[in-house]
Amino acid sequence: MEVWAKNGSGLGKWLGFVTAVWVQCISGNNYTFSNYSDALKSLMGLTQLELNNLSVAKDVGKAFGLLAGLASDRLSTPLILLIGALEGLIGYGAQWLVVRQSIPPLPYWQMCVFLCLGGNSTTWMNTAVLVTCIRNFRRNRGPVSGILKGYVGLSTAIFTDLCSALFADDPASFLLMLAVVPAVVCFAAMLFLQESPAGAGDDETEAKYFGAINAMAVVIAVYLLAFDVTGDHGVAVSRAFVAVLLVLLAAPAAVPIYVAFKARSKNPDVEDGQIKEALLIEEAKAEPAATAVVAAEAVEEKAKRGPAIGEDHTIFEAAKTVDFWILFISFLCGVGTGLAVMNNMGQMGLALGYTDVSIFVSLTSIWGFFGRIGSGSISEHFLKRSATPRPLWNAASQVLMAVGYVVMALALPGSLYVGSIVVGLCYGVRVAVSVPTASELFGLKYYGLIYNILILNLPLGSFLFSGLLAGLLYDSQATKTAGGGNTCVGAHCYRLVFVIMAFACLIGFGLDVLLALRTRKVYLKIHHSKKSRKTAAGQRTSKS
Repeated sequence: MEVWAKNGSGLGKWLGFVTAVWVQCISGNNYTFSNYSDALKSLMGLTQLELNNLSVAKDVGKAFGLLAGLASDRLSTPLILLIGALEGLIGYGAQWLVVRQSIPPLPYWQMCVFLCLGGNSTTWMNTAVLVTCIRNFRRNRGPVSGILKGYVGLSTAIFTDLCSALFADDPASFLLMLAVVPAVVCFAAMLFLQESPAGAGDDETEAKYFGAINAMAVVIAVYLLAFDVTGDHGVAVSRAFVAVLLVLLAAPAAVPIYVAFKARSKNPDVEDGQIKEALLIEEAKAEPAATAVVAAEAVEEKAKRGPAIGEDHTIFEAAKTVDFWILFISFLCGVGTGLAVMNNMGQMGLALGYTDVSIFVSLTSIWGFFGRIGSGSISEHFLKRSATPRPLWNAASQVLMAVGYVVMALALPGSLYVGSIVVGLCYGVRVAVSVPTASELFGLKYYGLIYNILILNLPLGSFLFSGLLAGLLYDSQATKTAGGGNTCVGAHCYRLVFVIMAFACLIGFGLDVLLALRTRKVYLKIHHSKKSRKTAAGQRTSKS
């Protein structure tokens, strides 16, 4: 195990990474509210504003992710996973009892508490996974973020399609899955996911392994998409679909198996070990907290004005920078409007005459996966090749998302299909690119807390765009129904909502462009650092 720990292809960190992938496959339950929201609305006799505020309570759970961020530097990864598993079991378990009608509907405030618990559970899972894996693979933050966030994007489609195949879209069965499956996976992950000692590593070898896991993820996404677009399926076909899906989800385990086999078959000589050790020492000296900086200038700058962008920041030091707030507000514009669509997809579909909205939920999830996994690798490639700042990719996603909202506002035939795809894709880009961006600008030492401060945008965006904007404007157009609820049918129900959200995305676009301009020197230093390491590694390999 010591040999594997020193080797960049160490078995321990790859076992942890594959386990992290499986945790991410089940930690997107926070995006599945549309699959059972209509059942809650009917059972509890809610207006759309009241229902949207329930979704806000779910997202407010992410505000308490600050606890997970603080704990990430004090508690072990297994303990963080355990907390997330238990919270999800309680939060979604209570909702299951209500929807199953095993107990009468709870008071509104109590339902808000259980939804908040369910939402907070994912912050513990995501913090454990992201902080551990980015520290284990700090030179490949883009691919790591893209893959992990990509599987989060797929998790909604995985849950939705499994429920459709096994339980005919029954909302009670769906909630039972959300309560039990994540808990079981987290209990298993506690055995393998942990921070590994820093190793010399080989960027090309790691890139190949990441490429293989990427390819497996794409196969899963295409497989889920094929199931969604082929209509109704019989019992036999549905069960066969589930069996094949489980095999595909297990496929990433082939990487650590291959690493173990390769390590057993290889017997490196002393010289090779010395070369790797020398490379380890050189890289450790060459790599700062996030980027390469000139040592003397950095010390002087830090003494006068605090850490420079690209160095380790505490949350208070980060909050004093203009760049942090530009990133924070632009993130709010992208994820806040995206969450409004995800939380209201059920009512949006019903307003446009669709009786089954599961296809739109799955489309948003699957294309969110493509946005996450593609942007992580693509942004890393262009950073290494031409020093392209990552925020530029966020800017591009904001423009495309604004176009998607305009299409949905027009309510032409098929516009909800187009909107689901575009919003999912751009939301995925936004989430995946912002994760390594924050670590590159503000360092890894306090990354767990800084990450959870950024995702305060989820509850804030949900409150502003879903709870207030979408809820109030929908209710202003809706008519009362028996039982105290209301309903709205027609394109007018959400048209103004889409227009306002398109405008918000244009503001986000401007902020992302500004951040790219402000941080171009940081990314130029990162580019030169990666290039020099690659050259040094090549020279040492040729000498050996």
